[in-house]
Amino acid sequence: MKILLSILCCAAWLVPEPALAQEGAFSPNATGMLGLNTVPSARMDEPGTARIGVATLDPYIHGFIGFQIAEPLYVSLRQSSESSDLFDDPARLYPGMDFKLRLLEEGAYHPAIAIGAQSALGHKRMAGEYVTATKSYKNFDLTGGIGWGRFGSAGHISNPLKALHSHFGQRRNQNSETPNDIHDWFTGENIGFFAGLEYFTPIKGLSFKADWGADRNTVERSTLNFSEAAPWSIGANFAPIDGMDISLAMQGTDKIMARLNLQGNINNWPLRTYEDSKPVPLKPARTDIANSTDIAIDAYNHDHIKLQDTGYFEGTQTRAKLIINPDKPAIHQAGRAARHMANNSPKTHEALRITPYHMGLRGPSITMMRRDFETALIYNQGSPEEVWRNTTIEPTNENLPKRFRDPQWDFKLTLNTDISLSEEDTGVIYRTALLFEETKEVTPNILPGNLYASARLRLNLKDNLHRLQDFRPRSSLPVRSDIDLFTDQTFAIDRAYFKWLKTIRPDLHLSLSSGYLEEQYGGVGGEILYRPFGKTFALGAEAWGVLKRDPAAALNAGYTSNGQITGHINGFYEVPNTNLTASLSAGRYLAGDIGATAALEKRFDNGAQLKGFVTTTNQADFDIFGSSTHLYSGLSLSVPIGSVKYIPEGSMIETNLHPLGRETGQKLDTPMPLYEVTEPLSYRSITRHWNALLD
Repeated sequence: MKILLSILCCAAWLVPEPALAQEGAFSPNATGMLGLNTVPSARMDEPGTARIGVATLDPYIHGFIGFQIAEPLYVSLRQSSESSDLFDDPARLYPGMDFKLRLLEEGAYHPAIAIGAQSALGHKRMAGEYVTATKSYKNFDLTGGIGWGRFGSAGHISNPLKALHSHFGQRRNQNSETPNDIHDWFTGENIGFFAGLEYFTPIKGLSFKADWGADRNTVERSTLNFSEAAPWSIGANFAPIDGMDISLAMQGTDKIMARLNLQGNINNWPLRTYEDSKPVPLKPARTDIANSTDIAIDAYNHDHIKLQDTGYFEGTQTRAKLIINPDKPAIHQAGRAARHMANNSPKTHEALRITPYHMGLRGPSITMMRRDFETALIYNQGSPEEVWRNTTIEPTNENLPKRFRDPQWDFKLTLNTDISLSEEDTGVIYRTALLFEETKEVTPNILPGNLYASARLRLNLKDNLHRLQDFRPRSSLPVRSDIDLFTDQTFAIDRAYFKWLKTIRPDLHLSLSSGYLEEQYGGVGGEILYRPFGKTFALGAEAWGVLKRDPAAALNAGYTSNGQITGHINGFYEVPNTNLTASLSAGRYLAGDIGATAALEKRFDNGAQLKGFVTTTNQADFDIFGSSTHLYSGLSLSVPIGSVKYIPEGSMIETNLHPLGRETGQKLDTPMPLYEVTEPLSYRSITRHWNALLD
């Protein structure tokens, strides 16, 4: 191997030097993490990158789907099958959730450093942890690291973490049927070292990789009569087009690794949640005759923007209450509303005050200077940043007039797909459905707050959920294990409920719901949320009394006698200078188990959303191999299609990657959570989309 590395290095210096590798040029290893052939590096994808791929290296085939959720965090779901042939049925399946977290960015004199885990949650066969460092030098990317578990089975030295606590010295059994979890991380009697390099050639998309790993395939040699290959590998990676790369490598002299990877950045998704229209021009001269009625009429007819109380003039201010469409940025709608207000306000009015509302919940009042709009839109000498300098945003106690009723139905479509790669017994299982959703305000004049009716119908298109029952017995009091029965009917009621919402004070919101709350449960409950404007945190609580719905009833409209009380305390934190929200929920789940869910969600400017979560509770699920786990995790991605002609605004393609048919760690899929309803009114949303003010 040393000779091969020397030859590769010498050859690299004899050819013209290419441009230094840019972020996004790096490719994954055999199990899906950015790295060399068999070992991980400290490299990260660009935030928002999604990748899917498949690789084969005897005796396994790996399939993976991963996302760069945040700049320093990558999470992947992987299914490894015991098979050397793509066309053979696997002997065993070893699912896992992998992650890599960057601890230090690369600098001029120090490498990037990352910590990661393979099968951090999942089967122990593939489990291992590592700390890796990567440094670029001209046209080389050099990597070195230390590994535990599968990454350290060479056992080069004793585990140094044993000096901290004897727990880290416990023996690891990679053949155990007990799932890997946090308790197993960085344990083992010994650790190993790995290293390698990647050379980026002058040929666009072509690089060569070589590495020396510390995986000695100990469990495969003992259980599969496996002939271990040498620890070194050398190969090539080629990206023929943007978004796709293929790799071919040789491990030792008798093993071949082949990999196909497809990737794209969610930020570059070409569609949006809405189809935009051309804005009305600002009049070059202020009008002598003010007409407040025209403000609301023009705003609705031209931009389908709903304004109320536009006749309220005070001093030198023109005021309006904006009923926002959640599928468009609130500040974009406020900017359009400001144009109509400026065109129809008295010439002496210098301030435009807009208060946004969403589903009856109140946002802050936004006061902008009329002169700033005129300078930017008439004389082309201004910008959103200059408007911002003279803008004031403050809480308000103004309520919507009781006469207001939104006459429009909010209709949208969702193409929903649920996929599980986390199955040791059934392989990949999935379901696909088309959801039709309508929401309408029905508040009577005498009722405080706002009452909405919503219905969502489900058209089940395709699934293979019957495989769940081929391997696992259904619980006598199922929580989610009867999910296959809910797909037996082609057409069913997914949701049908009433929801009442009210802003109690500017930073405190309340909602109550009753009806079919989700596909498998109906009942009654409520939520309260404290979300102070301009702060990065929010706190809330929810409680629900639910009954299990009957999948045998027509349209799944009946109930069983299986009832439950569930509820959670919820905390949210907006990571500064990002579109990330970290959340933590603790409480009682649908099986009566007690636990907590940690989640990280990223919102994209085009309307896409990416979320990863991990749940742990005091009860465990079991499978046919006798293993059990207290953990439940998954990833979800939603991308908008509402800008496509003839498709309703707000329509989405939604893909959820999570275990299906599980009983523990199952949270009620509550309709319209308050944090989601208040997001368009938040300081983060307003500032994040401020550049759309003048669009």
